[in-house]
Amino acid sequence: MPEFPPPQTGSLTWGELRTLALATLGGALEFYDFVIFAYFAKIIAQHFFPAIQPDWLRQTETFGLFGAGYLARPLGGVVMAHFGDRHGRKKMFAFSVLLMAAPTLLMGLLPGFGTLGIGAPLALLLLRMAQGAAIGGEAPGGWVFVAEHASAGRTGLACGLLTGGLTAGMLIGSLVALGLNLALPPAAIVAWGWRLPFILGGIFGLIAMKLRRWLEETPVFTEMHARDALARQTPLVAVLRTCRRAVILSIIGTWTLTAAIVVLLLMMPSLLQTLYGFSPARTMDASLVATVSVTVASVAIGAATDRWGLRGMIPPVVGLLIAGAWGLYALAPAHPGWFLPLAALAGIGAGYVSLVPIAMVRAFPAAVRFSGLSFSYNLSYAVFGGLTPACVSALVGHDPQAPALYVIGTALAGGAALWAMPGAKRDLTRTCHGRESPFHA
Repeated sequence: MPEFPPPQTGSLTWGELRTLALATLGGALEFYDFVIFAYFAKIIAQHFFPAIQPDWLRQTETFGLFGAGYLARPLGGVVMAHFGDRHGRKKMFAFSVLLMAAPTLLMGLLPGFGTLGIGAPLALLLLRMAQGAAIGGEAPGGWVFVAEHASAGRTGLACGLLTGGLTAGMLIGSLVALGLNLALPPAAIVAWGWRLPFILGGIFGLIAMKLRRWLEETPVFTEMHARDALARQTPLVAVLRTCRRAVILSIIGTWTLTAAIVVLLLMMPSLLQTLYGFSPARTMDASLVATVSVTVASVAIGAATDRWGLRGMIPPVVGLLIAGAWGLYALAPAHPGWFLPLAALAGIGAGYVSLVPIAMVRAFPAAVRFSGLSFSYNLSYAVFGGLTPACVSALVGHDPQAPALYVIGTALAGGAALWAMPGAKRDLTRTCHGRESPFHA
């Protein structure tokens, strides 16, 4: 089997375009719904916690609710993956949108502390955990769904498009927050305007759920079901018993993914403002540039793996990630005029996030692919997504270039992990389309 599969010629079919478009749209809306909470955390704190509390305590409690969504990701991902491996990818892929859209809509309509008392923050907590459970199933389920639908030589492009859609959801969230602040006066935003992004996100999410009903079950699952080749035991048990190497390496690869997203995109504005005195407007511009760059790079890198193979893309992408991290936190402070180009470079390097799902869909047998990918990805994201901000914040007190060094260290570890992943040398199409040995664990 050649390590670098030949490129696919010809245009995408209408069915492939429809599947990729609906999957990408739903993923973008889910990530928009998940992150919009952070943009209005300060205002949410004023509505859902007692006014007698100091502002810092109310905001801390609100970010605690934001973090609860991350804690719910592994459980939601594992449960949905279990049913996805047993009863079909399509059902769980549609359900994850509903599980995200309904709580988002309810957040926009939920009365505050003045009406519900202690019930207000408790209801918000439950809704936030439902969102976390939904996002835990959306990304892994989406990657499996599009990879198993893609035709020969296009699975990298399919995973890259979905990954780009997920990061585009973050971009949409920031643009909506920016547009709302430009369109409404601050008093109106505090009073009622903050609810609009949640209501809109919920409505469009429900529409996306309806549209996903037009999708078809993946050929891989259909074939396994017809051959009675589904996992004989609980899929997660089978994964932990027979795929431990793939799980460990996937966790390491996802650790790098969290570092790229958290340190280069989410923490970048506050870190550069605090460490080097960059203005909020400047860092917001850089954040938008970096987010656009990672969205485009994710698609391009995914497509490139179809031509040059996964191992052919790991060294240059890891090199770009290292260069982007060093440029953003070491060169930009010394050369402020280079700030936006370096932010773009950091975003391109963060396109590493596209390699992770491509490696993981190769690594796990089809019968337990959803469970293996979901467990590894969500466990890693829950642990490192929570620890990375605290770790980096503590390290900058000793070295202002600690954010760059942290990303560089994880990039080397993640690159090595992806290189060593089971199936890294195989044709991705053969792995995804079920032509490996049946898995009856």
